[in-house]
Amino acid sequence: MDAESGPGMGSAKGAGTDSGTEPSGAGPTPTAETSPGTDPTPTPDPQPGTPSLHPRRPLRRALTALSLVLLLLVLALLTAEGALRVNYSGEPAPGARTRGQDALWLGHAWVDGRKGEADVRELAGRLRGTGVRDLYVHSGPLEDDGTLPDADYPKARWLIGALHRELPEVRVQAWLGDVVASEGPKGLRLERPATRSAILASTRRILAAGFQGAHFDLEPLHSGDRDYLTLLDGLHTLTRAHHALLSVAAHQIDPVPGFHSFWGATTGHPKWWSQAYFGQVARRVDQIAVMSYDTMQPLPSLYGGYVAQQTSLALEVTPGSTQLLMGLPFYHENRFGHWARAETVPAAVRGVRLGLSRTDARRARFGVALYVDFAATDADWRAYREGWVE
Repeated sequence: MDAESGPGMGSAKGAGTDSGTEPSGAGPTPTAETSPGTDPTPTPDPQPGTPSLHPRRPLRRALTALSLVLLLLVLALLTAEGALRVNYSGEPAPGARTRGQDALWLGHAWVDGRKGEADVRELAGRLRGTGVRDLYVHSGPLEDDGTLPDADYPKARWLIGALHRELPEVRVQAWLGDVVASEGPKGLRLERPATRSAILASTRRILAAGFQGAHFDLEPLHSGDRDYLTLLDGLHTLTRAHHALLSVAAHQIDPVPGFHSFWGATTGHPKWWSQAYFGQVARRVDQIAVMSYDTMQPLPSLYGGYVAQQTSLALEVTPGSTQLLMGLPFYHENRFGHWARAETVPAAVRGVRLGLSRTDARRARFGVALYVDFAATDADWRAYREGWVE
């Protein structure tokens, strides 16, 4: 996210006097006559520590300056929101629909024994006829030292086999996440080589368990974090050697250049990435999924316009060899930063289609990612199918 002294008042006005004198032996010298309207009593000089005669003037000026700053911020906000509303207008291109490369985040219940064969059949029925190709199954979280206990995903092999029997074309990836110690004492310390080595070892084990890729969601990651890029370089070398995919969940991109710096200075949490840093991450992975939700937008039209903008910004710096996915909010929370009434699937899908149409309508490696299975409603699935698939 200067006190000023009052004007000097110490000198008495000079009193006009008669230059004559009384003769010797006369009584006391008479007082000097004063000119009409002159106060004969001199005004004393202010003593040290005497309050200013205008004590409220500095406060008034500070309030005026604050009011001006707030007014400018409100005007900037209204301008930005107006631009998002305009960004939501128009019609998307007819071909701006699924390329059959969408993804779905699945909760931990799929690998810890809470889900069974009937659940897999139900999920398969839900996914048939959609564009979902990749499933990110929560298999962590990582420990703060980068390790991953085998006990965290005891049913992984069973799940992968069951899904492939029902949906042979679907790829099952392990979703691994943890807090990064970028804003507090706890979490992953990516600057430590030992931590990065442990993450690589954990990835080897989950690939050995049969997963076809590793999907990382590490937060909060500050824009420009070189240690994260070093980790991705090592992970991509590893996944290529195993003929597996490397994918990441990515922060949103600065809606205006440098906004992450301003937000970080005022809140301590930068939240956004610069567009250049997003491109650096995108070039190091096979898939990058923008977490295009929790946007603080209060209306569906503004949220949709924001998603359209994010889609365009991401397309501009994501190489054609990397699959870009835009997140859809398959959940319904109301808290700071997220209003369920605004962040809807129809608004997000329309925003994605508009951004794709305007920026790179022929992009082949592109899709949407649905977050998250256990919070999704029938209405969410219907909106995804009608807006993006059909």
